[in-house]
Amino acid sequence: MDRMTIYPKDIQRITGRSDRYGRTLIRKIKTHFNKQDHQFVTIEEFCSYTGLKEDIVNQRLGR
Repeated sequence: MDRMTIYPKDIQRITGRSDRYGRTLIRKIKTHFNKQDHQFVTIEEFCSYTGLKEDIVNQRLGR
């Protein structure tokens, strides 16, 4: 089963930036999409926010 959520470690692998950057970016995405703290960020939302293509992100995540 494929996951639909993205985590800071995934963002670190995709961007080459730090884990802290990933956590900060997830906070920004949650604010942008008006999500509460307990809600997850989906790969689709991550791609929409960053402008990255979903197929490339999925490839980097090994999906």
